[in-house]
Amino acid sequence: MKLLSGAIAAVDHGGSLGRARALFPHAPQPFIDLSTGINPHSYPLFDLPATALSRLPEAGQLRELAEIAASAYGAPTAAHVAAGPGTQILLPRVASLVRPGKALVLGPTYAEHARATAIAGHAVAEVHDFDALAEADLAVLVNPNNPDGRVIERDRLLGLAARLRSKAGLLVVDEAFMDVGPIEHSLAGDVGEGGIAVLRSFGKFFGLAGVRLGFALADTLTVERLEAQLGPWAVAGPALEYGIRALADTKWQGDMRQRLAGDAERLDALLGRFGVPVTGGTSLFRYLSLADASTLFSALGERGVLVRHFAERPHVLRVGLPGSEEEWLRLEGALAAWASRRDDAPKEF
Repeated sequence: MKLLSGAIAAVDHGGSLGRARALFPHAPQPFIDLSTGINPHSYPLFDLPATALSRLPEAGQLRELAEIAASAYGAPTAAHVAAGPGTQILLPRVASLVRPGKALVLGPTYAEHARATAIAGHAVAEVHDFDALAEADLAVLVNPNNPDGRVIERDRLLGLAARLRSKAGLLVVDEAFMDVGPIEHSLAGDVGEGGIAVLRSFGKFFGLAGVRLGFALADTLTVERLEAQLGPWAVAGPALEYGIRALADTKWQGDMRQRLAGDAERLDALLGRFGVPVTGGTSLFRYLSLADASTLFSALGERGVLVRHFAERPHVLRVGLPGSEEEWLRLEGALAAWASRRDDAPKEF
């Protein structure tokens, strides 16, 4: 068990082009940012009605969004859906629904979960054994996991939720990547039983991270408590417009899942050509584990290709999908240059 005493401190994330420029000041620009798990093929932009910006959001629009989100994610009803300005805002509010106690996060995973539970007053620790989560008052996991794509089966999750519920605990499952995951293991349809909160991110799959929209799915009493914390107008007018249209567009979603699966296969093949093993991930990102991961990170960065590295796990990388043929070619060139330099390096005997 890894105690996280400094969990309230802000943590580093992918997607910072300012940090990339500081690390690689001589890299060709613009950077190709493969450091996030955000879909590079975003939902089509459209003209917003002027009222989305000139008026406060209408309560009826929020109800419409909740109904469409419930259908899209498989929640029992709209009354089981709380919408907010991104799951980043929802995280500590969900954690605060449990009296401060022992919070366990199944790691390694997204660092903000530990920080959010600490903000809510919990003593936080990271564990690597799923069964250890049963000892928590608040258990948190990501499914599919970020960054390695690990999936915990629904039956195991329901068993854990029952144990936590028996002692007034809470299981929080972040399903940020379930849009491209095995939907049969989602807990969205089980939140009515209580003791379960499911987080769903809008921006990652729809490629609209800047919209800042996310959802917490839970029993109706929990949703009411969350909405009371958030207050009126928690979701901005433009986010309502995009959420309502994109979540209802099932054809776009189905076509996009196929496209992303094909892109992920293409990325695996490209990495494999240069001897880079893919050991996990989802169709929005691939997870690499190799001894010279730090060297690969630097070599790509020097050529303007930014991938995600982890200071505490220097042997792994997370790589997102290129968004255009030009980006695919630049990634291929950067990998080829790295592989050539690696092959020309003196060998140790």
